[in-house]
Amino acid sequence: MRGSTYGFVLDASVTLAWAFKEEMNSYTRSVLRALEGRAALVPSLWLLEVPNALLVAERRKRISLPEVKQFLSFLGELPIGVEEGNGRGWAFGELLLLAREQSITIYDATYLYLALRYALPMATQDNALKAASIRCGVEIFGR
Repeated sequence: MRGSTYGFVLDASVTLAWAFKEEMNSYTRSVLRALEGRAALVPSLWLLEVPNALLVAERRKRISLPEVKQFLSFLGELPIGVEEGNGRGWAFGELLLLAREQSITIYDATYLYLALRYALPMATQDNALKAASIRCGVEIFGR
């Protein structure tokens, strides 16, 4: 799918809230409902970030292995497309520059870069990413 077929960029802060009832709120529920009518775009980093956070939560006894498996199956059914990026030059060049300019992590810069590249709103609960998105003229999804 091309970037224009997506409705928004989805970050891990919203995705992971769906796994933990105590972290769900009206915003994360509205993003999840939005996936009924449109697809979200994520960077390939999301494929590592989400399971890593689930593994840490499992080790801390916040979630069980069966719940992790069920949640990953649930995510697999959602219309979420993965942007693979442009290799080493992309990470070492554009992402590093964006992260430096916006005083955010490389991880957050991957989400912001997609939103900028495809002119998509950002679905996030991360305050640093939200602030950087706004500074760069990226709309915050649902706000």
